[in-house]
Amino acid sequence: MANRKDRVAYFYKPDIGSYYYGPGHPMKPHRLRLTHHLLLTYGMYRKMEIVRPHDATEEEMENFHSHEYVSFLKRMSPDTEQEFEKQMPKFNIGPYSDCPVFDGLYDFMSSCAGASIDAATKINHELADICVNWSGGLHHAKKGEASGFCYINDIVLCILELLKYHKRVLYIDIDIHHGDGVEEAFYTTNRVMTTSFHKYGDFFPGSGAYTDIGVKDGKYYSLNFPLKDGLDDMSFENIFKPVMQKVMESFQPGAVVMCCGADSITGDRLGCWNLSLRGHGMAVAFMKTFGIPLVLLGGGGYTPRNVARCWTYETAIALGQQDDLDETIPYNQYHNYFGPNYKLHLTPEPSMRNQNSRQYLEKYTNQLLENLKALDPAPSVQFQEVPKDFISRDRAKAAADEEADRNPDAKAFKGRRSHPAEFYADDQDNDPGLSSQDTTKVKTEEAGVGTGQESSNTDVKTETEEKEQERKEPGGGERSELKSESSPTDPAVNINTKKISIMTGDKGEDKAEGKEDDKAVQPDSEQDASTNGDILPKKRSYPAGTECGGFVPPTE
Repeated sequence: MANRKDRVAYFYKPDIGSYYYGPGHPMKPHRLRLTHHLLLTYGMYRKMEIVRPHDATEEEMENFHSHEYVSFLKRMSPDTEQEFEKQMPKFNIGPYSDCPVFDGLYDFMSSCAGASIDAATKINHELADICVNWSGGLHHAKKGEASGFCYINDIVLCILELLKYHKRVLYIDIDIHHGDGVEEAFYTTNRVMTTSFHKYGDFFPGSGAYTDIGVKDGKYYSLNFPLKDGLDDMSFENIFKPVMQKVMESFQPGAVVMCCGADSITGDRLGCWNLSLRGHGMAVAFMKTFGIPLVLLGGGGYTPRNVARCWTYETAIALGQQDDLDETIPYNQYHNYFGPNYKLHLTPEPSMRNQNSRQYLEKYTNQLLENLKALDPAPSVQFQEVPKDFISRDRAKAAADEEADRNPDAKAFKGRRSHPAEFYADDQDNDPGLSSQDTTKVKTEEAGVGTGQESSNTDVKTETEEKEQERKEPGGGERSELKSESSPTDPAVNINTKKISIMTGDKGEDKAEGKEDDKAVQPDSEQDASTNGDILPKKRSYPAGTECGGFVPPTE
């Protein structure tokens, strides 16, 4: 059991809740926005890492889906619907399917899939213990067709990414609908075990019988628990814990992916179970106790206000803060959605009868436990080259450029060459290992002194040397002489001067006239004089110039 505090990463894009399947369609992406605002209202953002995911590319989606299908999705839109009218039935998309064509379809699926891939990458590199992506969980999509409101199967893409670093991955589905798309993808492998607790019978998608156990190497690596209407908290807990305990002991996964569809809670528009938030969240809390890296994904859920309640509560479970949530929902931008009682937890419907009898549940529990006994010990995986992560150097550079575009000030500062006046003149302010001599050398080199003019000696001449600077005064051309009594690189000299920076806000114009020698930069000499503690004439003030960091004559 894990008693440590888990690192939680939460993936969300601000525009993910703006997509619209169409009038009357039960799938409402707006539920993601409700969930996000409820999380913010409860202050959970302070306790987890908030990550803006990338959009999955065609190449990434084609790790599972066919090229023809992904290309079709990219070109499909309400404007081109008539153009591809003949191809739509082939991919189960269109007005005669439960997967309509809507504006931004490809972008929405790309965002959902990208977030799940990002979650897997964080788990792979041990940057988080639990990753949460409520926009994911599209478990019905097939390799070459859409199904059940799902177009791209982000769960399969997430598991494929996890398999690059983990020998075995466990998938758990507590959505009321059977996770047929995920099971089909891994039906012949022993590296992924799929377990699903779902309504079975005259119910979409119609698959998920207990006899569906996998084939070839994947035999007995698919577990299906068929259930009836009215499942309550106690019944669900009595079947979930013993089955999953045995799965963890037998399969020993390196990572766990959960589809936490909220259509299995009470009051759902399409669901027919009677689970409370605590009963549904029990599954998340139980899997968390094993201390295995965990990815939490969304799924179904067609009463948006209840979906937001459920996923907010389960995010709190991931953070270990479920007991600290206020029962009364705090005020937020979408507060009216949670009326009329404005409470977090839902009360199961007392009049709904649980058709899952005790004998029925024990029968299938024992059957699944027998199937698990037929498993070989945790299968080994032979050594092979680990495929590259989806993050390449080019993509990382593109991401950095995109971030710089969003923050132009940071981009300008990163590429800007530092002015000599911005270097520190005090040894205590220098970078570690940088002496005052090195600092003086860097300053003069930046100003152009000693660069390419003294081939026999690469160091700048900082030995004791008197330099006369001629400045023409506005009144009558008087000459002020500033002499350097000792070398600024002499370790015996106590350097205690203020740094002159263009960031101080001092404004001045260099109005020096007369002879100027390119080989001996005037500002550096003046700064050397101030470094040695020379006292300037009292009657004259020499403000710091922002152009060169040196001194300029006073103006009348």
